[in-house]
Amino acid sequence: MSTLDLMQGFGPAAIGVGLSVFLVWGLVICVRYARADKEMRASMRQAARVRRRWPRLALLAGLSVVDRKPTVMAQISQEFSSDKTRKIEPRTLTPSIKVVPDRFGVVVTAKCLPQVSLKEFQKAADYLADAWDCVRVSVTPANKPGQVVIRGVRRDPLAEMTTHIPTGVAPENITRWHLGLDEYGQPAHAELKEVPGVTVAGLAGYGKTSLINRLICDFAPSPLVQFAVIDGKSRTVEQGDYADVADRLFRFVGDNLDKANAFLKDMVELRDQRLSLARTVFGTNDMWHKGPTATWPIVFLLVDEAHTFFADIKGSDRESKRLSALAAENTRLVGDLVRKGRSAGIITIPITQKATGDAIPTGIRDNCPIGLSFAQRTTEASVAALGENIRQWPDMDPVELQDSTYVGVLVMKAPGRQGFIRVRTPYVSGKDAARIAAANGHLTRDPFRLLADLTGHRITLHKSDPNASGDLAA
Repeated sequence: MSTLDLMQGFGPAAIGVGLSVFLVWGLVICVRYARADKEMRASMRQAARVRRRWPRLALLAGLSVVDRKPTVMAQISQEFSSDKTRKIEPRTLTPSIKVVPDRFGVVVTAKCLPQVSLKEFQKAADYLADAWDCVRVSVTPANKPGQVVIRGVRRDPLAEMTTHIPTGVAPENITRWHLGLDEYGQPAHAELKEVPGVTVAGLAGYGKTSLINRLICDFAPSPLVQFAVIDGKSRTVEQGDYADVADRLFRFVGDNLDKANAFLKDMVELRDQRLSLARTVFGTNDMWHKGPTATWPIVFLLVDEAHTFFADIKGSDRESKRLSALAAENTRLVGDLVRKGRSAGIITIPITQKATGDAIPTGIRDNCPIGLSFAQRTTEASVAALGENIRQWPDMDPVELQDSTYVGVLVMKAPGRQGFIRVRTPYVSGKDAARIAAANGHLTRDPFRLLADLTGHRITLHKSDPNASGDLAA
């Protein structure tokens, strides 16, 4: 049997297989489209348009290159052609793309070409946004060399209120604080490993409390984390924003400067003891190398309305002078915690409306690697919260967030690259916070007692806890 006969015999079968594959592929697409919600369907249609129009759009946007060297096949064809004078036309190459839709728009992965790489794609971003009906488009390097990721959002994630309902399941990564979605609909987080402090600033009513609620709710189901709060706007836990999560706090101190000072001294003592004993427990002086553990948890110290405890008290009377001295000592103690608490596993989070030097002293603020800021009233306040570089990114200035649409939107430094990102943080209700705290209250442990039980080492407290006897020992 000749080769031609074999090809003719297999031809119908090959066509049948090809049609079957095409039908199955079409059926899968139809099922996915039918099961998707309204927004996802819109993104799927958008993705189809992007794929279909890409070859022409790439030419118009300057994202193509002319290859004047004939291919090997073109040269062979020319060699066997009867018309030896026929000119081989140059080829126009456009980057190949892969398009994936999601609820906010499309993610396009494009392969670069000579003279068409990251810089050229970034220059064309505004044009691509118009052509794809997107509110904004970003272009970033892909994880694989020679590729870029083009993120186009059809809907603005920053303008849509979202809600987070805690699952009550312990997170797999206990050092990753999930914040919400950035302006391109991508998950944003703060990496807390080896971090001694985080500052949180922003006008009242713009999302600070909900942000902290999520932190506590997401980490509450893990025994590897313990929380303490010093709250400058309430006298007791029942009066303030932390009433819902009280079951998950190992210590709460209100706006009394004497009690706050005593507790800060206790925290410095805990830090000192941990640093002294870390090598014995972990074999290293940095607990992050092998921790945290249930007996050596991460300790979050939240200092809300921080200016209450740091502000210089004016007055010449004895009480004013005493309180001013306490505030100065509080500044020293918190500064000491931030500078030296990293390897001990203590993360201090000062929270205030305006993170200027009088609210969060620069010795504290400048030693906190992560700064988060909701809406601010002035650029000076934005600079205090995020650093001088925010002046170079005026579109990211939290001053622009002074609108009810952007309640819950914060600005932070972009992880791993220059610039800043804006993040839509979700609302966490007090009811959900109370549910999670109550369900995980049995995990609340006093790290002072844990350390004493673990090492048999005596710890002397300053009686910031009314239930403490003064000494803790195994």
